[in-house]
Amino acid sequence: MKDYAVLTNDGKYTIFEFNNQRVRFITSDKLERYTKVVEWDNGYLVVMAKYKEMPEVEEYIDLIPILNMLYYDTETFLKPIKEVKINAA
Repeated sequence: MKDYAVLTNDGKYTIFEFNNQRVRFITSDKLERYTKVVEWDNGYLVVMAKYKEMPEVEEYIDLIPILNMLYYDTETFLKPIKEVKINAA
């Protein structure tokens, strides 16, 4: 089992994948891509993102409320994740 998750986007969706589970949630349709993970703190992400017609900006993603709405056991799901990588594909 991998100890990292993958963050990417597809159109207006952000996708967080770990251990064959995919969590999708809506983001701005102006998001072109995530470029860098600055910090991972057990469900809280600080990332750099590129939006259309804007310079790169720092973004904050709190996965815990999203996972809770989807009835995940957040502690069990997040505990094995040691880092988050960007998938630019």
